Amino acid sequence: MPKIKLDHCVIHVSDWDRSHAFYRGVLGAEILPNGAGWVYRFGAEQLNLHGPGVRPAPLAQLPVQPGGSDLCFEWQGPIREAQAHLEAHGVPVELGPVPRFGARGQGTSIYFRDPDGSLLEFISYSPA
Repeated sequence: MPKIKLDHCVIHVSDWDRSHAFYRGVLGAEILPNGAGWVYRFGAEQLNLHGPGVRPAPLAQLPVQPGGSDLCFEWQGPIREAQAHLEAHGVPVELGPVPRFGARGQGTSIYFRDPDGSLLEFISYSPA
């Protein structure tokens, strides 16, 4: 079997400008146009976006609703730096730091929300 890796995920946003500001400012996304909408890129990872003026096609019969996503991003450093980063951007931490098991094994996570209410997580595999 060939090696398989995740290419992209899809989230739904309700306000392009508000979401662009959050994902660019807080998460460092590169924002690229895609047809009538946009995509957010984080290096080799990508979030495809459903939002105002975009009709999911052809197979997304039940598109994800705004606030209905749950995504984890790896933080490249100690989790306390992630907490300070969110605090500097006025983003409250809802839970954490807590131990979690991620794609690279045991890590430490904090949870927060995007402007639509989707649950986001930073996981760090670095020592405290």
